[in-house]
Amino acid sequence: MSRPALPAVTLPPWLAHALRTQRGPVPWSAVTRGALAAGPLLLAAVLAGRATLGVVAAIAAMLAGINDRPGSRRASVKRLGVPALAGAAGLFVGTYAGDHVGAVPLTLLLTGLGLFAGGISAVGTVASGAGTQLLVASAIGAGMPLPESGWLRALAYLAGAAWLLALRLVLPTPGSLAGDFRFDGERDAVANVYDAVAELLDAVGTDGATARRAALTAALDHAQDALDGPRLRRYASSSAERRLHAQYAAALPLAEAATALAWVGDPVAARASEGPRRLAAAVRGNMHTGPLPAPSRSAPALRALDDALLRAAEAFDRGGGNSDLHTRRRTAKDPLRSMFGAGGREYGLRVALCFGASAGIAQALHHAQWYGQHEHWYWLPATAVFLVKPDLGPLASRVLCRAAGTVLGALLFAGFAAVLPRPEGLIALVALSGALIPVATRHFAAQTAVVTVLVLALVMVGGEPEASVSRIGETLLACAIVLIVGHLPMPGSRGGAVRARLAAAGGAAQAYLAHVLGESDDRAVRWTLRREAYRTLAEARAAIALARAELPALARHAEGTDEIAAVLERLVDTTTACAVHLDDTGRLTPRHTARLTELLDQLAVQRERAGLRVAVEMPVAG
Repeated sequence: MSRPALPAVTLPPWLAHALRTQRGPVPWSAVTRGALAAGPLLLAAVLAGRATLGVVAAIAAMLAGINDRPGSRRASVKRLGVPALAGAAGLFVGTYAGDHVGAVPLTLLLTGLGLFAGGISAVGTVASGAGTQLLVASAIGAGMPLPESGWLRALAYLAGAAWLLALRLVLPTPGSLAGDFRFDGERDAVANVYDAVAELLDAVGTDGATARRAALTAALDHAQDALDGPRLRRYASSSAERRLHAQYAAALPLAEAATALAWVGDPVAARASEGPRRLAAAVRGNMHTGPLPAPSRSAPALRALDDALLRAAEAFDRGGGNSDLHTRRRTAKDPLRSMFGAGGREYGLRVALCFGASAGIAQALHHAQWYGQHEHWYWLPATAVFLVKPDLGPLASRVLCRAAGTVLGALLFAGFAAVLPRPEGLIALVALSGALIPVATRHFAAQTAVVTVLVLALVMVGGEPEASVSRIGETLLACAIVLIVGHLPMPGSRGGAVRARLAAAGGAAQAYLAHVLGESDDRAVRWTLRREAYRTLAEARAAIALARAELPALARHAEGTDEIAAVLERLVDTTTACAVHLDDTGRLTPRHTARLTELLDQLAVQRERAGLRVAVEMPVAG
């Protein structure tokens, strides 16, 4: 007699997110850089008799290591350097404020910094990292008892971050010897675009086509960012730079044709994907493509694919080509609009409240006679900064992960501290923790555990007693503060970040549709508008997924937004299919126009239901 099957257990989104772990190969290059960053810096400072400066440099190297993600060397200059400059400024300001003002003015100053840093965090990933380091370093400067002056601390902080950045620029990575050493990250990013085109072609006519098209968008976004680093300019100076720009530009019409084929939905022959795969291999190996198999030319999208392959082969064979193509975003995001928009205002207020409240409570405890000694009061506001950041996941998820990771890390360190010799054993522990950070970033709890071990080791090397219990207490108190502030009502409507992303995606879709139906012959502008439309949609999708994984009290503010993003996505896909068909025949079929009208009607209905201003209208076709 068989037992009845147990019902499947469905976890709530906020808990499922907390248990989710990113997958992928071990980033051995980043692991090597992490091992050579904080630990050696600390060792050199201890040998020189300046252990406290080594602690500051090691903290900067640790924070830079958290930002040391896969990508191009050139882009890492901005990704690591800008937050380091903000951190040094925060350390300088925090040090002098902590030395010269009282508890109440200091709390007000830190609250103002929180408002500013929260606003700029809405600008983008690099700005978010800069805002985080500004606040963390200002809290450390105000509260960490170090003998050095503010300017010396700031120089030590810059030196620590500069050391990791130098390792990122100088050390080779796997596969970097296939061509110009400087462009291994860019080369791999462009090759991934061609692979993503091939995978989309293989998925045409199947249920996996939508996911493959989304993967192609992500690959194009990553390549665009990789080519956007310093000195990679529109008119590139070296043959290697010109070649990479030309290879990326040649992938844009291929991506367009593959998207149009996915929209049509008729399966294509297997040989259609062989050409993009050979192009991917040519990019990685820095070599010529050789002969490419031609796909059938029986339909407009297939003819567009064949033409795009021919143009790509010509661009590869020229070895450099004309890089005067749109490899950057068409319009840079306006920082002031992002800061003072709905998303920036809401996030800035929450960061200011969390950072200011935690700083005030920490200083009250620090000066309270009944509480006892509270030397590490800066831990509370510094922890709150990481907890309040939506970059790290939904609020409930990151609070759970932070609490669990801190407890685990503190217990591990207590065990290590009982047996390791000092200071050499602690320095080795710092080096090991630095090496583990690139792997631990796959899950916030694991990252928290590793960072907790590293920070506690630094505190002891700096001359303070073991503080595992204090670290746990500070973290749990910060979790409570952030949970309370995260659910407080704010002026204006909730979900400002999601609404702003959707509005941007709607505007980009409108611009792309107007250009295509206007029958302009400028394909470079069209490809740029298409990239902007898909990129803003991906950003909106990410913001919606984050909002939907919050606790129900917060998740309800994102109701209906996922449906709007889905309609916008189908609209941009249809616009791409229209562009390819217009290139081939000069007119649209009834299927194209009917689909556009249907999607615009659906968008209007969904917009009214959700109460959002995401308007796209049918332009007058020429």
